[in-house]
Amino acid sequence: MKRFLLSVAALAAALSSFAQNSAVHERSDGYVWPTDPQVLEKLDAWQDLKFGVLMHWGLYSVPGIVESWNLCNEDWIVRPEGTTYEGYKQWYWGLSKVFNPVGFNPQQWADVFEDAGMKYMIFTTKHHDGFCMFDSEFTDFSVAKAGPFASNPKKDIAKYVFDAFRPKGFLIGAYFSKPDWHCDGFWNPYYATPNRMPNYKREMHPDWWEKYVAFTKNQLREITGGRYGRLDILWLDGGWITGDEVGLNEILPEARRVSPGLICVDRTIQGPNENYQTPEQSVPKTQLDHPWESCMTLGNDWGWTPDPHYKSARRIIGTLAEITAKGGCLALGVGPTPDGVIEEKAVVILREIGAWLRRCGEAIYNTRTTENYHDGSLWFDISKDGQTMYAVYALPDGERLPAELTWTGNLPKGRVTVLNNGKRVKATVRDGKVTVKLPKGLADEPVALKFSL
Repeated sequence: MKRFLLSVAALAAALSSFAQNSAVHERSDGYVWPTDPQVLEKLDAWQDLKFGVLMHWGLYSVPGIVESWNLCNEDWIVRPEGTTYEGYKQWYWGLSKVFNPVGFNPQQWADVFEDAGMKYMIFTTKHHDGFCMFDSEFTDFSVAKAGPFASNPKKDIAKYVFDAFRPKGFLIGAYFSKPDWHCDGFWNPYYATPNRMPNYKREMHPDWWEKYVAFTKNQLREITGGRYGRLDILWLDGGWITGDEVGLNEILPEARRVSPGLICVDRTIQGPNENYQTPEQSVPKTQLDHPWESCMTLGNDWGWTPDPHYKSARRIIGTLAEITAKGGCLALGVGPTPDGVIEEKAVVILREIGAWLRRCGEAIYNTRTTENYHDGSLWFDISKDGQTMYAVYALPDGERLPAELTWTGNLPKGRVTVLNNGKRVKATVRDGKVTVKLPKGLADEPVALKFSL
């Protein structure tokens, strides 16, 4: 087992590069505005927040591999040399018997992400592998029933995660995979599993399909029916199955009676149940005039992997500034360790992001787009009341802060405030070009400016 785990870990980086190309979701081709006024109100409040966290945690965290995807028998998947597909699948399912996160500390998660300046959270209740991080009545394949953690008082993990974040004012989101590769109504053991889709033709086995649909509807009702309190976001993954196919139009009205204004994100499924779009591991090239969120990882993968290559705080801040200027939000993927904590390497980076946001967050939170939103490494947005302009200089990794910043348009009226240290500086305007000399002593970090037009 130890040799096998080492082999799996050695392949994690290789699989990551494949997964970035083969498992990511692009955004849908169009957007349909919801008509429910409470959903519109919640969307507007969510757009104020800008920065959230998306947590993947499950069986894949035990060996530290890419989440679920090794189970999928597609040609881009990489597994340890010498293993058989069925042997690997049984090994993976068997991780449910050893997953024992005795250090599970959702309060630490909430404290870390609050300190990072995040304002909303999305927790993975079930990924494509079907392993439930909540106490489902409809399967034993869950952390609450399958392994040693089933005797732990905190076995209903999703409940304790949501309860840790809710008092801190976070909007609460539940990630749920519509496809379920462990459910025999989706991947029936009578057939092989050639890809991510159901492994049979529905018209030939309608009873299997109905079993899967009923199972999925029951689990969605468990999550949204009130047991886990009021939810703000239902984030549905696995866009090769639509929400319509699993009864979402029936479930959402019920869910919104419990959680009025619930934002539904049926990813990549254009229509009234994709309340915001979710380009994955990318940022749109231009501004979008409807709600959207880039979901991007702090490291290479959504779940925890050993020795991760984390992005720098500087890079995350610059990406956040770009996303904000283009009208979106950023859901940053951070995976807890197998033991159930956020590892210190990630904490250090998140702490640095939070320190910057405490000084400069005025240029991010509660802002909206402006027509002239980009000039070089400078990203512009405006306060929600339209009275104050902000500019964030996204300092690239490896570069020193310049002595002055220049841009065209967005001409300041009066002095400019450097939010990093609160100092006011003079802006020189000549022929529509603005030059701001930065005060001496600033750290090499992104710079946020504030001014009136």
